[in-house]
Amino acid sequence: WDIDPMQRLTLPAPAKLNLWLHITGRRADGYHELETVFQFLDHADQLSFELRDDGLIRLNTEITDVPHDSNLIVRAARKLQEQSGTQLGVDIWLDKVLPMGGGIGGGSSDAATTLLALQHLWQLDWPVDRLAALGLTLGADVPVFVRGHAAFAQGVGEQLTPVDPEEPWYVVLVPQVSVSTAEIFS
Repeated sequence: WDIDPMQRLTLPAPAKLNLWLHITGRRADGYHELETVFQFLDHADQLSFELRDDGLIRLNTEITDVPHDSNLIVRAARKLQEQSGTQLGVDIWLDKVLPMGGGIGGGSSDAATTLLALQHLWQLDWPVDRLAALGLTLGADVPVFVRGHAAFAQGVGEQLTPVDPEEPWYVVLVPQVSVSTAEIFS
């Protein structure tokens, strides 16, 4: 944890790869049952958090085509604030490196990093299971990022078994297109 004297915490939000993906069914709520292996990459967004005592949550980095209140980072912060009952707030800055709609979990990773950072800054002392469950309400990939370990995943991606796959080199190409996860699965 990189905390400076002004209570600014800076953390990475890493990308992930699905080493393979099997769709095993579709649930009544529209989500798909799957089996996959998540592997983390050392390529990451960077988020900085500065404690506020007035309860405001501000993402100070504008993201094109993503309204402030719809951003997963803001939604994660507000959900944790609501669930914990804290009166504290936060200023957040994002150095966006991971492509949006690239299938490498950038938004989910940003949300998970937000939950982990604020749990620390707000001194909530929540267990990782509780943070992961809260993360699942934001997106199916958020729990694996909260847990921070490569995993075999089942269900919608929330049933996680830690694994230690070999760590070969990967070349990740990023075409100039964005793909909606919801559209691909539908």
